[in-house]
Amino acid sequence: MVAIRGLVAAATASYLALGNNCPITDYVPSFPAGQTTLVAPSENPKFLGLAFGVQNYTCSSANTFTSTGAVAELIDASCLASTSEYSTIQNDLYNVWTQLVPQSIQTAIDFLHKVNPPVILGQHFFKPNPVTGKGLSPVWDFRSNSRFAGNGDAFVLGAVNGSVPSPTDSTKDVAWLHVLNVQGKLADQIYRYDTVGGQPPTSCNFGKDADISVKYVAKYAFYGGSVN
Repeated sequence: MVAIRGLVAAATASYLALGNNCPITDYVPSFPAGQTTLVAPSENPKFLGLAFGVQNYTCSSANTFTSTGAVAELIDASCLASTSEYSTIQNDLYNVWTQLVPQSIQTAIDFLHKVNPPVILGQHFFKPNPVTGKGLSPVWDFRSNSRFAGNGDAFVLGAVNGSVPSPTDSTKDVAWLHVLNVQGKLADQIYRYDTVGGQPPTSCNFGKDADISVKYVAKYAFYGGSVN
């Protein structure tokens, strides 16, 4: 366990040392041209998250992998947004996450909370849809962050409003998303962009292949909401 913790710490130390909770001004996400699905709001984001985690899949009867949600940890990227490195930092983090950290996402999450909790914005996961009772809904939950201690509304349960294929490599990188608030007061809308990884193989053998988790990295921009 000591060796595992040491490896996780070494792989993430540069990100944990960058600071947190900086003012976000004049930051506009760069979305693909020639589409209207993803359009950056006119105001500044409330929060910026740099996430690493896994996309989860199960093999369907159609012999293709179907999404069963995701689990990720969000690092506060507010102090990175104005740096020249921020436009490509997702690639650096992906390389660390896939090549240097063999541990599970839950092991990484547990350890990072022991290393430097203030740099961690929160967690991303899925839960059963509370409105319809069917399917899964994405959740971004910041209630474990000491900045929002005691605020039961510091989360968003959302619904995807639109998506576009990743402009880098849509066969490897998960789609970019626009998500609208369904519950919670953390944000009114969320954008997922600059994704790296997360796509499953194109086919599987139903009844034979096990569920899989595919590592990914993405940026998340949170707009609106009453939580500060």
